[in-house]
Amino acid sequence: MQISRRALYSAVIAAFILSGSSAQAQKLSTERLKRLDSMLQRSTEDNEVAGVVALVLQDGKPVFEKAYGWADKEAGRKMTTDTIFRIASQTKAITSTAVMILVEEGKIGLQQPVGDFIPTFRKTNVAVKQPDGTAQIVPAKRPITIHDLLTHTAGISYGTEPHVAKMYEAKSLGPAAGNGWYTADKDEPVCTTMERLGTLPFVSQPGEAYVYGYNTDILGCVVEKASGMPLDTFVKTRITDPLGLKDTRFYIPQGEASRLAAVYMSGPDEKYVRAPEGSKGQGHYVAGPRKSFAGGAGLTSTARDYARFLDMIRNNGALDGVRILGPRAALLMKTNQSGTLHSNTGLGFGYGFETVDRIGANGLAGLGAFGWGGAYGTNYQVDPQSRLVLVFMMQLMPNRTTIQPKFQTSVYQALVD
Repeated sequence: MQISRRALYSAVIAAFILSGSSAQAQKLSTERLKRLDSMLQRSTEDNEVAGVVALVLQDGKPVFEKAYGWADKEAGRKMTTDTIFRIASQTKAITSTAVMILVEEGKIGLQQPVGDFIPTFRKTNVAVKQPDGTAQIVPAKRPITIHDLLTHTAGISYGTEPHVAKMYEAKSLGPAAGNGWYTADKDEPVCTTMERLGTLPFVSQPGEAYVYGYNTDILGCVVEKASGMPLDTFVKTRITDPLGLKDTRFYIPQGEASRLAAVYMSGPDEKYVRAPEGSKGQGHYVAGPRKSFAGGAGLTSTARDYARFLDMIRNNGALDGVRILGPRAALLMKTNQSGTLHSNTGLGFGYGFETVDRIGANGLAGLGAFGWGGAYGTNYQVDPQSRLVLVFMMQLMPNRTTIQPKFQTSVYQALVD
């Protein structure tokens, strides 16, 4: 029997993740980590960013944890290591974990049609862009599956493309929803929003392209339908409470509003300025309807909480005697499940994470590393080869800095034999 190159490559990556690597003896040099400290200090002193929190775990233990600058400069609040951040698309990994829990319980199938849970997805359409910029609506060639949503290969965007934008805006989605992904201001449950989304045409045929969009928000509704409970309750009872993540929530209690970092934005001179109120700025995470639990972009968290969640995935689904997922399910999440649809440069996409399938595809990240980020500037990388979890938190949107890749490089350069 012949084995394809892609299958063989995936097997090699899986072996790295499951068994460690030749980098097993590498440790982070305290002396070389001073470069990271200097770089982050300089970024706040130069007004590139208002404030950041950086946390690095190796073998599950903090080897670097520090806060810099301001959580809210106008209010005179300094950044602290327990400051709360809007993590936007970093929510996707937690929702994907919720899906995999239900897959293991037999309540969701990876190849199961989404229409089994949300009726408007039983028969979907695709808007094909015409030479004159209009859209020709055609039927989808096949049903959208859970696998498609987990890998962002369902053809579903955020509805901001010119040939579909007006249709989405008419349904209070796309351009009408802040930056497209934002739903925290909606006075309706997420399933109501996603059922309406299913009536709109998507921008690619299922399984034919990587298209970043509402996929994980749809999965949040699927979790609600399959489990019989709201997404926030499922996440709390099955993931955050068991792991001791006390600060990872969809909305912040009024009494803890002072712990939430303010949102800033890169100005024309690349110096930060305070972002406005509303959906494209400070958001509705304290005051607002508090009804939409957006599985793709709705959570708030701290660096410590999110690093602990990631360390559970790195550790094949368990942490400190608490098992959230079986090892095989965790492995599916952190290895490429989308072939070359995500990219042909050595980066893949698993069930919730971007994966590194080639050394050099993502800076100094090791083979088998996985990560992602959020629209407010938060970013993370997990490197099983070096037993590292890297979490970087800030609130800068739009962001014209290069601080996130510099953060990762500054950590990796500190690895020594």
